[in-house]
Amino acid sequence: MEKKTIELLAPAGSWEALEAAVNAGADAVYMGGKAFGARAYASNFDEEEMAKAVYFAHMHHVRLYITVNTLVDDSELEALSAYLLFLNNVGVDGLIVQDLGVIRLAQKIVPELPLHASTQMSITNSSGVDFAMGAGMERSVLARELSLKEIGAACSRGSEIETFIHGALCVCYSGQCLMSSLIGGRSGNRGRCAQPCRLPYKLLNAKDEDMLQGKDAGQYLLSPKDMNTLSILPQLIDVGVVSYKIEGRMKRPEYVAVVVDAYRRAIDSYLAGDYNVPEEDLANIEQIFNRDFTTAYLERRPGRTMMSDRRPNNRGVLIGRVAKLDKNRNKAVIKLDKELHLGDGLEFWVSVGGRVGTTVTDMLCSGNSVQSAAPGQQVTIDVPNGVRLNDRVFRTLDSRLMSYAQQFFGQDAKKRIPVDAVVTARLGEPMTVTLTDDEGNVGYGETDFIVEAARKRALDEAGVRKQLDRLGTTEYFLNSLLFEHDENVMVPMSEMNEARRMACEALDAARLNAFAPARTAVHSFSEQLVPQAHKAKQHESVLVVHCDSVEKVNAALQAGAERILFGGDCFNHQLPSEADYAKAAKLVHKAGRQLAFATPRIIKEAQLAYFDKLFTLWEELQPDFVYINNNGLWPLAKKHAALNLVADMSLNIFNSQTLQFWQEQGAAGAVLSPELTMAQVEHLVSVSPLPLECMIQGRLEMMVSEYCVGGSFLGALDKGACKFNCAEPLFLGDRKDARFPIVTDQFCRMHILNAHELSMTANVQHMAEAGVAALRIDGRDYDAARLGELVALYRKILGGAVEAPENLPGTTRGHYFRGVM
Repeated sequence: MEKKTIELLAPAGSWEALEAAVNAGADAVYMGGKAFGARAYASNFDEEEMAKAVYFAHMHHVRLYITVNTLVDDSELEALSAYLLFLNNVGVDGLIVQDLGVIRLAQKIVPELPLHASTQMSITNSSGVDFAMGAGMERSVLARELSLKEIGAACSRGSEIETFIHGALCVCYSGQCLMSSLIGGRSGNRGRCAQPCRLPYKLLNAKDEDMLQGKDAGQYLLSPKDMNTLSILPQLIDVGVVSYKIEGRMKRPEYVAVVVDAYRRAIDSYLAGDYNVPEEDLANIEQIFNRDFTTAYLERRPGRTMMSDRRPNNRGVLIGRVAKLDKNRNKAVIKLDKELHLGDGLEFWVSVGGRVGTTVTDMLCSGNSVQSAAPGQQVTIDVPNGVRLNDRVFRTLDSRLMSYAQQFFGQDAKKRIPVDAVVTARLGEPMTVTLTDDEGNVGYGETDFIVEAARKRALDEAGVRKQLDRLGTTEYFLNSLLFEHDENVMVPMSEMNEARRMACEALDAARLNAFAPARTAVHSFSEQLVPQAHKAKQHESVLVVHCDSVEKVNAALQAGAERILFGGDCFNHQLPSEADYAKAAKLVHKAGRQLAFATPRIIKEAQLAYFDKLFTLWEELQPDFVYINNNGLWPLAKKHAALNLVADMSLNIFNSQTLQFWQEQGAAGAVLSPELTMAQVEHLVSVSPLPLECMIQGRLEMMVSEYCVGGSFLGALDKGACKFNCAEPLFLGDRKDARFPIVTDQFCRMHILNAHELSMTANVQHMAEAGVAALRIDGRDYDAARLGELVALYRKILGGAVEAPENLPGTTRGHYFRGVM
């Protein structure tokens, strides 16, 4: 495989991290601006810094991709359009995008700017790659839950494929997580995830008993280990992945330097035909940051072995144990398993629980003060209170590794480009300076001054070299100089400096154009960003009830449901049979109500054929609508012309541009994101080209995960088939005693539900009057009897038969009146 088909892609959340990535050997860097990026808490880059970054990266033949991967509100579209114009004109190499409205807008405003489908788009199969290509994406960043075989299928579709190879993992499918949003109002979809997955939880049963009490398990039940693919990188390359992405825009530049440095060597060794990862690189990768390592789902379904359940942050490297302890003097003797140096940061995992840390400022070995000590030696150091005999000692900061990493960024680390200079000075002509870089690009400059005979001191090669060597503010260094001149000539130094500057600028332009030819500049966009508001059509809102069993369908119909939405992710762990779909259809048709079928949020490669066949069955059952939750199912469902398709909630519909996108895709309706406020909903209803639907009752899904906490910790899933088999209801209990129900769908995926049900009894009439076309009760977490009661209540409220009560006890109004950051 040629090197040009492999791209090592590094993160940069700061200028120092960008330098580290480029100097350590990245082929491309991704970073964010001050807005519209999914790492709002990174330093990020303003427009001036962005322009400087593009210049720096391109001068060193590194591509630069910008994250514009948050959901965007209509009020932000004007600022977004200006930002897109800037990014196009400044010369970035591509945008990483989640929001389909942003994609639509970018294609209209800056059609030459390449677009990459973010992992936030939840592309989980090869048909999802087809969907992304059809939407104008040149590249798809796959979900991190795919196996090597599934990635290979995605690579076969003819689009560039990008996968993560190293760094932090999300426990939830990216783009499908509302946990941070619902708990604290910080939306991961808006770039402000507060990482509640890294907090401690208890695994509870219905009696609030801790199911892991006394078992070998920690409390960080949602905290995955870090991804590390050095052991299987050749397999990833062999299946056809183009871009290899390191996670870490929140990480310090030393981390970027060390990880990129190691993966650069690994990839180069593969390309040389002899894949090899030195032990030193493995050790450095582990030392710079780790929560322990995993290959996630690339090789198998890992269960609890993927989780860092005892510690959610950097655990460092075990270097020894406390062999002796002098508590009175706060001194300890450490028996070393690895080297230790002055300046290293240590952490003691104390026997009674918890951690205490220190920095090694003084170290004695055999009574002598030493700078470092080797494995097998015993050293005496100062220790903090709380350390006990036999405590394990971890190095969390390696001073020597940090010094090594710091060579990759900063002024002293500048990686300069060699240039050969030819300077001519002929009497009666301008002095000329010609610079040629290591790839044959040429820059030329000449003086306004006409070369004269010297009156005092004649120009010599040493004087010319001194002026030509002044390249400190450029990316170049002087490799060689050829000075061609007449005898006894002179040129003022200021003129020579100006000619050098002109030559450098010309060489910059030639070098940059050779690597990334300038695209057409765009300076304005005239199309209306938000459609004109219109008066909502005064149709009665349809009451939609989502059911996952035939029994619930019956109960909902009897209570007055006007549209039954059947199937999708079933919270009863049962896969609906063909007979179930037929029974549900028969009941709904007999009642004279609307019939709709739902699809799951996550569809893996092996399930595509099943759903293609299911669409054929559904056509025969003549539903009014089919709700699509996975973008990979859209191309498959479109082949079945009789099906009216609705873009469902998991597709994260947040703005009017996205609504126009789905209208152009042929959608018959759309379900709005539950992260929108009531005011945002009312606005979108007023401008939407499609009938809109909102959820009004039920538990919002906070996460959908390939990982199952019950199967992993109670069912020994890592050893084979699950032994727990959803034997009893489970809940996650947090530090504030909230209980989050855990349900498992028909494909053994875990869904974590909000602790409180959404209830809009007091506001549903207003939503109907505002023009929301369909109002959904999610009945999957209710039994049939309770579901019937709720449907009847909402039917009466909407019909004016009862006065709308305030929120039902113990419920929430979600984001309708608080919004998200």
